[in-house]
Amino acid sequence: MQLGSSFNFKLLAFRRMQLWWHQRKMYLKSNLSWNVLIPAESLDAGGLMLQKAIITRLMADFAAKKATKDLGYFLALSTVGKIGEGKVRKQSGDVIFPVDFSCITFKVLPGEILEGVVHKILKPGVFLRCGPVETIFLSHQKMDDYQFVPGENPYFMNGKSSKIEKGVVLRFLVIGEKFIEIEKDFRVVGSLEGDYLGPVS
Repeated sequence: MQLGSSFNFKLLAFRRMQLWWHQRKMYLKSNLSWNVLIPAESLDAGGLMLQKAIITRLMADFAAKKATKDLGYFLALSTVGKIGEGKVRKQSGDVIFPVDFSCITFKVLPGEILEGVVHKILKPGVFLRCGPVETIFLSHQKMDDYQFVPGENPYFMNGKSSKIEKGVVLRFLVIGEKFIEIEKDFRVVGSLEGDYLGPVS
């Protein structure tokens, strides 16, 4: 009896370690080099003031970038490294500085296990949010034995009385993703088919 309990505990711990490992992979640290444009009128300041202007502009460009297909969503600047020599644009007088920096990005990959919050429920399935990803769809065909229950506040429920409604946190498996270039955003498709997937208590 004790051996069985010990085995179950170790299996549960192993499963939790697997979930943790899958979830941590979505955060990536990247080393990048971007060209930062400083307007001519901002070049009067020298030394530290110019460096501050470059970093401020880099942060603004970083925030506006939002996401790319290869790196995912841009979350935070980590460190700013080398700021190269500026090159003057002849027509405008603006200067472009090459800047090396590191950052944290959020990239969803098929096969990962994530957690998201249900924000919309329809008969075909549910929509989730996970971090910066606003559009994650779980088809009812990928929700095991859950059945749609219509009404003013629709929900899904299975034979074990497990309920999926707005605001519920779901642990799900990513089975596909697509980057929409014009929106700088991802569309993700998930599934609840697998061990330890579903509502998180």
